[in-house]
Amino acid sequence: MHTVAVLALDGVIAFDLSTPLEVFGRTRLPDGRTAYRVRVCSPSQEVDAGAFTLRAPWGLDALAEADTIILPGCADPAAPVPPEVLDALRAAAARGTRIASICVGAFVLAATGLLDGLRATTHWLGASELAALHPEVDVDPDVLYVDNGQFLTSAGAAAGLDLCLHMIRGDHGSAVAADAARLSVMPLEREGGQAQFIVHEQPPSPDGLTLEPLLRWMEENARRELTLGEIAARAGMSTRTLNRRFREQTATTPLQWLHRARIRQAQFLLETTAHSVDRIATQVGFGSPTAFRDRFKRQVGTSPQAYRRAFSQSPALSGA
Repeated sequence: MHTVAVLALDGVIAFDLSTPLEVFGRTRLPDGRTAYRVRVCSPSQEVDAGAFTLRAPWGLDALAEADTIILPGCADPAAPVPPEVLDALRAAAARGTRIASICVGAFVLAATGLLDGLRATTHWLGASELAALHPEVDVDPDVLYVDNGQFLTSAGAAAGLDLCLHMIRGDHGSAVAADAARLSVMPLEREGGQAQFIVHEQPPSPDGLTLEPLLRWMEENARRELTLGEIAARAGMSTRTLNRRFREQTATTPLQWLHRARIRQAQFLLETTAHSVDRIATQVGFGSPTAFRDRFKRQVGTSPQAYRRAFSQSPALSGA
């Protein structure tokens, strides 16, 4: 089981701390097993989290057993980082451990020197300060997150959710990441500098959503050439009323939602099958492979083949 260690330092921002605990802690594999073992680690037993005091069950030695280390932000991002923390993070990096920061947690990661020469991001309010304190880091304040492979950084707390879902997708595929997104009640159609790495899922369907049965029917029939009139007839509404209801409940139009459903199905097929791009285009309901490639590029931010290389669950497929 993949172990995620969340490093809590004095002054830790409670929301930044709770994000990885909730997202990774609630992620389940298709067979129902827990996907991650999550541990809160700290150099001290008690941690000041602002509104409350946290007791950390694990010390810095637990970082040696982690596959991923998460660095939440602290209220004073420019505060000196304890030397033993920096040493533990550098030692973890030398072992190949993945290290990711949320919000101004990038200041802690930058203090280790591990981001030197790399592109990184943080909350826009702290971007100029991070760049001034660590001129060796290429700070980009305009993206949701940056993935350098072993080292990852995210912007504000909401972007921390994007980053966590991105890591889950890389570890376990789109279906598991989509389930994690639904539990977080988070729409995933967000723009960013790493758009090709953001899970493209339908907006979540909270309890009581009146369009939910229609959305299920649309997803089940996404491969057909559904028209707006046919969708409206299924819903028992005029096309004008349908468009209004869709915008109210999903923040998009019926046909845009349908295109997203098709692209999501295509992502799954690219990850799990060796089917050609042309075959997948037909399977998910696009009239031509060219239209499919254009729509995929616009929505996902990369080509179908590049997406397959990045996210295929089989080494054989990723080299296809």
